[in-house]
Amino acid sequence: MSARLVAGIDSSTQSTKVVVCDAATGAVLRSGRAVHPDATEVHPDRWWQALTEATGDGLLEGVEALAVGGQQHGMVVSDDAGSVIRDALLWNDTRSAPQARALVEELGGPTAWVEATGSVPGASFTVTKLRWLAEHEPDHAAAVASVELPHDWLTRRLLEGGEPVASSVTDRGEASGTGYFSPATGRYDEDRLRRSLGHVPGLPRVLGPGEAAGRTAGGMLVGPGTGDNMAAGLGLGLEPGDVVISLGTSGTVFGRHDEPVADPTGDIAGFADAEGGFLPLVCTLNAARVLVAAAQLLGVDLDELARLAGEAEPGAGGLTLLPYLDGERTPNLPAATGSLSGLTRTSMTPANLARAAHEGMLCNLAEGVDRLREAGLDAHRVLLIGGASASPLVPQITADLTGLPVVVPAAGEYVALGAARQAAWVLSGADEPPAWSVESDSTWDPRSDERHDEVRGRYRDQVALVHPETRR
Repeated sequence: MSARLVAGIDSSTQSTKVVVCDAATGAVLRSGRAVHPDATEVHPDRWWQALTEATGDGLLEGVEALAVGGQQHGMVVSDDAGSVIRDALLWNDTRSAPQARALVEELGGPTAWVEATGSVPGASFTVTKLRWLAEHEPDHAAAVASVELPHDWLTRRLLEGGEPVASSVTDRGEASGTGYFSPATGRYDEDRLRRSLGHVPGLPRVLGPGEAAGRTAGGMLVGPGTGDNMAAGLGLGLEPGDVVISLGTSGTVFGRHDEPVADPTGDIAGFADAEGGFLPLVCTLNAARVLVAAAQLLGVDLDELARLAGEAEPGAGGLTLLPYLDGERTPNLPAATGSLSGLTRTSMTPANLARAAHEGMLCNLAEGVDRLREAGLDAHRVLLIGGASASPLVPQITADLTGLPVVVPAAGEYVALGAARQAAWVLSGADEPPAWSVESDSTWDPRSDERHDEVRGRYRDQVALVHPETRR
């Protein structure tokens, strides 16, 4: 008997990845990929073009169901005719930082936002981008008839010509990143949306976990889809005690929780997950590209950067990098730049610079692990994913700086796999997603060395010195 096939789509900041899997086991049978423009605002048609390219040459032949995992927060606005009004502003477009601050102040402060939506909105959140649109492009704002996120828009495009749908659709996980949806109540907050945009546009219908969105024109069943981090959690099959650190364009730290998490400091976004629970998450703008920038500075490739960093002792000879090369989301410093302290004639070596780049990137994410623990997440181990997890040095430094064992799952497209697992769930009609196994490459245990605590302490001291506004 031949396997039933499902597909998962990861439409990320940089590319579209598609995997076709055995619905019963999750085994990847074939895959495709296409790149996106390198920008912080992109017309959604470019995502559709990339999806068409990635699924060319019959990639989806025999597939019975599919779902989309998409980059969170992006703002897609359309008019009454369903036409996109302007290029989508992506999550990493920070132009709406002033609007984020104004909205928080106008609508009750951080505590009120956390109580209403689970998160304190920063410049990444859709609600702040809509306020920017209203202030800077009022004609465009007035024409907005509907607002979608990237995965919502792609799901609607997949459904066009298939089974009729009353409106675009989304899920709790994706909606919880807008700034106008409550993951605790499962309802939109139309007042906050009105205060942001000036009116209440059409919004995607929120589907439940495992609920079908409809069918494509070719008859494929379409799942509700979800945000990229929620899809990654589904793809990894998170268990209690698991904390994920994902090292891609952005850095994220998250884990599953049975109860909503409210953090008025804004460090933790109180998202929903893709299975009916919650996914508290800390996000940094700067992750793997910190290492790319350091390698370019030193004129080496990433393998050589890791080799150089391995030659240096923990602490990088006293160098401390604050890796805010693209501004920063956590801590909330959208206009910040990177800084390097501790330079002396003896410390300023290629090896120490390479080590400082690794430690700076990972110190910021280790702070995120601490925030989740403080919020009640029971952390037993770290699952390290994303491109930078393949480094021969990153897993060990992560273990040393977090004090937790680090497991690197076998290389895979876990956002796309999570979307495929959701598609298999919808196809089965079961109450829970299918049990797919996740293999791991290896485990790194933290090493007992007081220098690791010194690295963390020096990093915190430098943040407080350069950015005193972040002090608690």
